[in-house]
Amino acid sequence: MERFLTRPSCNNNTRSPQKRIKLQSDERMKPGEVDEEDEFSHPVPWQKIESEGLDCDYALLLSKDEADHMFKQLEEEVVYSKGEDATVQVFGKVHSIPRKQATYGDAGLTYTYSGVTRLACPWTPTLEYIRDAVTKTTGQTFNFVLVNRYKDGQDHMGEHRDDEKELDPLCPIASVSLGAARDFVFRHRDARGNRSHRRIEPVKLELAHGSLLLMNSPTNTFWYHSLPVRKKVSLPRINLTFRRILLDRKK
Repeated sequence: MERFLTRPSCNNNTRSPQKRIKLQSDERMKPGEVDEEDEFSHPVPWQKIESEGLDCDYALLLSKDEADHMFKQLEEEVVYSKGEDATVQVFGKVHSIPRKQATYGDAGLTYTYSGVTRLACPWTPTLEYIRDAVTKTTGQTFNFVLVNRYKDGQDHMGEHRDDEKELDPLCPIASVSLGAARDFVFRHRDARGNRSHRRIEPVKLELAHGSLLLMNSPTNTFWYHSLPVRKKVSLPRINLTFRRILLDRKK
């Protein structure tokens, strides 16, 4: 498959308009780890989401007021791709992305998916702040984030796996949701479409405003995930998926 490098414009000088879920205590956070001046509240106890080959953790990272503020700041800071940069290749055909998208991260980082290599813009203050909050909560570090903005329930994301070779397999993908709550669906690779040969029920979640979902290994090996169309949803949503890219795995 051909690969294309997109160089996004990173400047923004103007304002942009169930399977099994069980509660468990958050053993990774200890009192005193968060600075007293940190504006983020402590997450609620983690929910463990499990199925065959699926391992996820879910919590509320931000209070409503914090999440409202972060959403407003991101609306002002993030510059989204336009034109050819807002397309992907699927089976050799170019398709427009049914949502707005942007990439940010450490200097010089690129990320290749769907036949397109995207260059990271420098971290904005708010993205950096949220990234650090996720790190304090999880103990994991991240050097890249994919930003998706859904204007309403018509904008969506099809089934896919985040299984690119340049991603650190030991680091979860951390997904922060802001704005309208949306359904999020996991489907096992052996139970998809007409070629499915096993009956494995999908795992469905609702990702709330201010929530954090960790997709741990080996989830993205066995399970596809999607954000389906929901016509009754009229409000926008911003999703941040923080990743760790390994430089020595890049081609």
